[in-house]
Amino acid sequence: GITEEATTEATPVAEEENQKNDSDSDDGSDDSDDDSDDEDEFPVSHELVLKSHDRAVTTLTVDPAGSRLITGSTDCTIKLHDFASMTPSTIRAFKSVDPSAKKQSAAQEAHAVHYAAFNPLSPSYVMVVSATPQPRILSRDGDTITEFVKGDMYLRDLHNTKGHISEVTGGVWCPTDENLCATAGTDSTVRIWDANVGRSQKEVIVHKSKMAGSAGRSKMTAVAWGSPKQGGPNVLVAAALDGSLLMWSGNGPYTRPSAEIRDAHAKDTWTSGIDISSDGRLVITKGGDDTIKLWDTRKFKQPITTVAHPSSTRYPSSNIIFSPTSANVLTGSETGHLHILNPATLKPELVTPVTPGSPVISVLWHEKMNQIITGSANAETHVLYNPNMSTKGAALIMSKAPKRRHIDDDPSLTMDLTQGISGDSVVVGSNGVPHYSSSTWSARHPTIGLTASGRPRDPRRPHLPAQTPFAKSQPDEKHIRENIPLSSMRDEDPREALLKYADKAEKDPIFTKAWKETQPTPIYRDISDDENEQGPDKKRAKR
Repeated sequence: GITEEATTEATPVAEEENQKNDSDSDDGSDDSDDDSDDEDEFPVSHELVLKSHDRAVTTLTVDPAGSRLITGSTDCTIKLHDFASMTPSTIRAFKSVDPSAKKQSAAQEAHAVHYAAFNPLSPSYVMVVSATPQPRILSRDGDTITEFVKGDMYLRDLHNTKGHISEVTGGVWCPTDENLCATAGTDSTVRIWDANVGRSQKEVIVHKSKMAGSAGRSKMTAVAWGSPKQGGPNVLVAAALDGSLLMWSGNGPYTRPSAEIRDAHAKDTWTSGIDISSDGRLVITKGGDDTIKLWDTRKFKQPITTVAHPSSTRYPSSNIIFSPTSANVLTGSETGHLHILNPATLKPELVTPVTPGSPVISVLWHEKMNQIITGSANAETHVLYNPNMSTKGAALIMSKAPKRRHIDDDPSLTMDLTQGISGDSVVVGSNGVPHYSSSTWSARHPTIGLTASGRPRDPRRPHLPAQTPFAKSQPDEKHIRENIPLSSMRDEDPREALLKYADKAEKDPIFTKAWKETQPTPIYRDISDDENEQGPDKKRAKR
């Protein structure tokens, strides 16, 4: 057989640990009913694994239509995936972008990606926050549209700075205005930007910390901006390292918070996740003090509910979110499980293992696709879905037939080729030169490992000069020698060519021939020996 089918099947997640409230009866039939109900309620029966990153996946975003997934990681890249173009045997990112890359001439530094999000109202824009003071707005293809400016770090009053002066920890799009976004930074500010204007923010919200010894500043760790779906006032909520939780009206004024809770979480612990429910009334926070707390925006003083939940303090972007209908709360755990909680009691309705032994950092429940996407510390992105409830996304990929492969594409069957290259993938170009089509990794990433000028990034590789058009098309040399005058001068040594005429010039001069007979012989004075040895007169020494 010339072709072989690469088969990949979606495996149902083996064990669902259903933790139920004590009120449930222990009758066996009820339990099995509950199991099937839980499986049907949440789209977690099947999973698809993407392994496109090298390190922990810290942030996930899918555009509102559910066609493109962007993941960010501590390997300092974001990867773009199109669900429509993937098949069960070709599950990979189609593009990798370093969102913190400067101009090609500058020294390259890479920074971990903290946060990436499609604009919910205008999905052609993606906000990316890497571990720098300068967040960026990218197009959906990963090209930088706006880079926000870095502020002057020597100004004491942060109201006068034009941008963040130290690393930004998170960001959020405005839920009502497609042009606005907010970023929270370690410089104790939340800044509201116009996404089209990078040179200065629209508003600076400075958090004045009351913690002793903090000099009035505290790192902002997370920010959320929510608006009731039925309309109404939108709210901006942020958490700080001093343990405080702050709330402003989303439309201003921003001079002081409309509500502030001083010790919402233990001070000096990193509150990594914060989210606002779809009715704008509940705020959920996930603290570095191993608690999850639920707050009411109308009575912003004490938490409604608090529950212990060991958090992964190593990952500052580990998030907590409300489900699209706000009927559940989702978060990952240190042990690699996905927890789906009841928002009223914060008790788990479903705990399912995703990457056992490796913390689940970021979670996302996409409304239109009805799929749950998780990013883990072992660099895996898992898409959980249920073929009956979920649309598009992973369900679409797994419903396709695997891509037909040539038998030579399997490197274990090809003896002498480390990369299996089949005859199908060799394309003969218009100039008659065979080259390999984009079946190899390096062909799909022609610029990785090269600078803008085409020079290899590896400093040990010598710079190969660009091939000139003349050298590329070497014409017929015989034709040149015969038809192009003086063409032989290209190949000979000019000194030799001139010295050929030295004897002839002496015997038969062209220009001085007329004076050859009458030329007088020059008579030179001989220098006597004693005159030669005597140097110039010595000056008499002054007395």
